[in-house]
Amino acid sequence: MTSLNALGARPSRIGIVSTRLAGTDGVSLESAKWETVLERHGATCFYFAGELDRPPERSRLVPHAFYRHPNIAAINDVAYAGSLEVMRSADAEHPLIHRRDFFSPYVRPPTVTRRIDELKVALKAELYDFIHDFDLDLLTVENALAIPLNIPLGLALTEVIAETGIPVLAHHHDFAWERQRFAVNSVGDYIAAAFPPDLPSVWHVVINTTQAQQLAWRRGLNARVVPNVIDFETPPPEPDEYATGARAALGVKNGERLILQPTRIIQRKGIEHAIELTRRLGLPATLVISHAGDDEGNEYAGRVREFAELLGVHVRFESEIVTVERGTTADGRPTYTLADVYPQADLVTYPSSIEGFGNAFLEAVYFRRPIVVNRYSVYETDIKPRGFRVVEIENYVTEAAIREARRLLEEPGLAEDWAHTNYELARRHFSFAVLDQRLGELLAECFAGPA
Repeated sequence: MTSLNALGARPSRIGIVSTRLAGTDGVSLESAKWETVLERHGATCFYFAGELDRPPERSRLVPHAFYRHPNIAAINDVAYAGSLEVMRSADAEHPLIHRRDFFSPYVRPPTVTRRIDELKVALKAELYDFIHDFDLDLLTVENALAIPLNIPLGLALTEVIAETGIPVLAHHHDFAWERQRFAVNSVGDYIAAAFPPDLPSVWHVVINTTQAQQLAWRRGLNARVVPNVIDFETPPPEPDEYATGARAALGVKNGERLILQPTRIIQRKGIEHAIELTRRLGLPATLVISHAGDDEGNEYAGRVREFAELLGVHVRFESEIVTVERGTTADGRPTYTLADVYPQADLVTYPSSIEGFGNAFLEAVYFRRPIVVNRYSVYETDIKPRGFRVVEIENYVTEAAIREARRLLEEPGLAEDWAHTNYELARRHFSFAVLDQRLGELLAECFAGPA
């Protein structure tokens, strides 16, 4: 293994920039893993975001960097408008459009352009101060140059990088072309310029091979693949007495199986498949969904509840007590981390239709749980070929999948064998050692300068 030390690539001060570096979203979690590996080798990390839970003495909190800041959300409402009413309202402000029956989702109102420019200038000043005040050697940009949820921030970053030549690792998790909501927009010029930018001091990093292929095809940009990882070199500790209380707190009765859906409640997670599987197993079971819907609305959550009631499945929505750290809720109930809950699960369901990589898959492997997975595209290309032993479905639950899942629940020895195989495969391919090696190579290139 090539380490950062062996390469001599030990930048002392690294700035990490994102819209949010807080909580349990995938970008924040993966960023924290990069920080851990960098700091193991002597680097000091500093943080710039619109929402932060990092050490305040090394942080610059800039509210407008958050993609859900009201001013940023207002820009997005028009930029990605799918509403006739929104577009007609926006078009009414255009000084050159007089036909009130005209509207187009591809035409940007001048007021939006002005607002983007104003915020870009303000964010540029904040970024310059961040680099200067912390005397930074390098930036890692977490998804803020990939997904166009904060256009002013992406443009500000692009201009600062172009004007300074500072080395940048652009860590991309999602691109605009991967999300339907960005397909029709009035900001195509901005997306082409900054999401991601084509600059000589930027090294592009993606989390799966499909993204690398698409980035080369669509933008002519070369990218290095660095998969999501977990510290498989350090096995999880045995559950303590506090963790053993999680089953009861989650409403799982004695004699019931705990089936864990460790995701947010959003449509692409395919939670209906988990409900159907739980019903068809024919065993007493409770399905626990660990996360809320976050920022993607409540309609799908209502659909999940209705579907569970229709099939007579006991589902618990437990985002209030499955949290970032142990503690108590406002009404005095104990809270548990996912690390407390995973070991209590008898089966983990991961029936997503789309994933950038698959953090929950790796977490289930780390805690040695049997897994039911839908064969989403990145699983097919980057995970399945490694040889993992899981129950697979392909967009619908089959009788064969039910039989295999039931067998794993009823034969603990088989489940243990599969878990051991999966853990060893993940340690070889998706561990911190892999991240250490690939980051070391990238940092050595960054500090050697553009070719």
